[in-house]
Amino acid sequence: MQKATKEKKECYKRLYQDRCADNIEKYKVAKKTAKQAVGEAKGRAYEGLYQCLNTKEGGKDINRMARAHDRKTRDFNQVKYIKDEREQLLVKEDEIRHRWQEYFDKLFNGENENSTDQLDNSFDDTNRCFVRRFQVQEVREALKRMKVGKALGPYDIPSKVWWCLGDLAIVWL
Repeated sequence: MQKATKEKKECYKRLYQDRCADNIEKYKVAKKTAKQAVGEAKGRAYEGLYQCLNTKEGGKDINRMARAHDRKTRDFNQVKYIKDEREQLLVKEDEIRHRWQEYFDKLFNGENENSTDQLDNSFDDTNRCFVRRFQVQEVREALKRMKVGKALGPYDIPSKVWWCLGDLAIVWL
């Protein structure tokens, strides 16, 4: 197989330098033989794999590969359960949604007065510029395009939280 692919590469180099009919024909033949050699090698490799999988250990290997595939496709960023203020575990979706609402209400409505940062007033009026506020429709469209389980924002808030909060989140954002 390696010899056939090496021959094909050499024929391609000759064809690239001189596109005469003889080089084109040699390249086509080399390409066909390389393709056949690769197919035969793959067939032998798969035959050995199938023989191995027909044994008892092979069945265990199949199960191991299936579990690994399942683990890779799981969404680890999705919130399955959280704890409430009393450290009780919440697993129902409605309870989780209510807890997120309570958390953001407490976070954004000023109950956390001690954590506010003092703003630096070191800039003057020449550094200030007009910044247009986001429209509600723009935020709604952005939330529609967000996919579940993708990268979280800087505050580690999953996109599903914003969806669950509905119009309240859109207005706040």
